[in-house]
Amino acid sequence: MTSPNPPWSEAAAPLQCAQDYRLAFEMAPVGLVLSRHRRIADCNEQLCEIFLTTRESLLGRSFQELYPSAEEFERLGQRIAPILNAKGWYSDSRIMKRANGQFFWCHVSGRAFDRSQPHAAGIWSFEDISAQRPMAAGAALTGREREVAARVLEGKTSKLIGRELGISHRTVELYRARLMRKFGAATTGELIQKMLSQ
Repeated sequence: MTSPNPPWSEAAAPLQCAQDYRLAFEMAPVGLVLSRHRRIADCNEQLCEIFLTTRESLLGRSFQELYPSAEEFERLGQRIAPILNAKGWYSDSRIMKRANGQFFWCHVSGRAFDRSQPHAAGIWSFEDISAQRPMAAGAALTGREREVAARVLEGKTSKLIGRELGISHRTVELYRARLMRKFGAATTGELIQKMLSQ
């Protein structure tokens, strides 16, 4: 005879109250942020662990504090606004900065609550991927070099990188050549291997 209430029934029941959703937000295995005008309105504990800081020190603060530079924060904000406007979501891997100043690779995904006002409100996830992409030489790279390096690691062509960054493919090739010199690589394949192994 089966039990009228199998033990899995409560666990499989849909979340039904604000407390359940809050618990899901807090316990998510990735860093989560609710944003308002590129400021942190709320965040979970995992985000604080990733960035080596506290919730109290992040609430109300600009995302700029999590970027390697103010220029990268501004440039990325300008670049993703039309993408959020068109698609409603955005995702990439980039170099971010922990509270102690350490740079690391982070996968970031976000969704705008209202496409017509992409930075007005949204939800963002942050995943530390530094175990897959160690960060030895990254601090010596310029902001643009970091942007190009992130896309080279994703296997993107110079033309595609140029379109994403709003620069010519020839400019991307110049940055790729600089990266190859800095990492002592003769080919793009070797560059990728060296960036991943350092």
